[in-house]
Amino acid sequence: MSNKVILIILDGLKYESARDCMGYMQALCQGQQATLYQLECELPSLSRPLYEAVLTGTPPVQSGILHNHVSRNSTQTSIFSLARDAGLTTAAAAYHWVSELYNRTPYNPVRDRHTSDKEQLIQHGCFYHLDHYPDDHLFLDAEYLRQTYDPDFLLIHPMNIDDAGHKAGGDSSHYRNKVRHTDGILSDFIPQWLEQGYQILVTADHGMNGDNSHGGNLPEERQIPLFVMGQHFSHQQQCQPKQTELCGIACELLGINNHGKPVSEKLLATSKS
Repeated sequence: MSNKVILIILDGLKYESARDCMGYMQALCQGQQATLYQLECELPSLSRPLYEAVLTGTPPVQSGILHNHVSRNSTQTSIFSLARDAGLTTAAAAYHWVSELYNRTPYNPVRDRHTSDKEQLIQHGCFYHLDHYPDDHLFLDAEYLRQTYDPDFLLIHPMNIDDAGHKAGGDSSHYRNKVRHTDGILSDFIPQWLEQGYQILVTADHGMNGDNSHGGNLPEERQIPLFVMGQHFSHQQQCQPKQTELCGIACELLGINNHGKPVSEKLLATSKS
């Protein structure tokens, strides 16, 4: 049983669509290999503030990352910084805003798109800067990082669901079919990762409304999924984890000091601290 963690943030995926359209992920739940929880994202329900909320456990009003145009390094301790300081290896296949938060800002694609630098918080990275960058390419980037560098913590962050929502709305067939497509991509990779003992979390930053946007307090903007897979999870249905607890949970799974980050203890089979 491994302490290695893969965190997947499916940008813009609302809970209802994850529940209704992700046949593979629901098959894992029915086969008792995964458990689905409903989370409520922090406010504002915008991407860059919520990347910070997930990866540092800090709400936007405390982190100061209050909208998508705040382009600076994070001032908070993150999964990346805590893992690196503990001597673990970190990696991410993610949108370039993640690189700006935890490595270098502003993002320079020539310098930063492919990163391999042990001094950075994200030591190994494949970053992209177009919202329509194909999800299947992004997962191949992630698998390249996993197989090449064997990271202890790997973030995977595709954008196509969010892109579909902004183009056609969260109530559209285009959006739902993109969710189904990403579910199929997950089915290509998760079986191998589970076989190798990874602890896997699949969640979202925020949801998507019918106006082709998000940012507010509507249920479809704030209600997001959390699928968990792995033997270190309790798989208790009565748990009610919070988005800001994902950072502490990842640290517990990695077996490192979470430095006081909030943790939903009931989500874990045993404490990893």
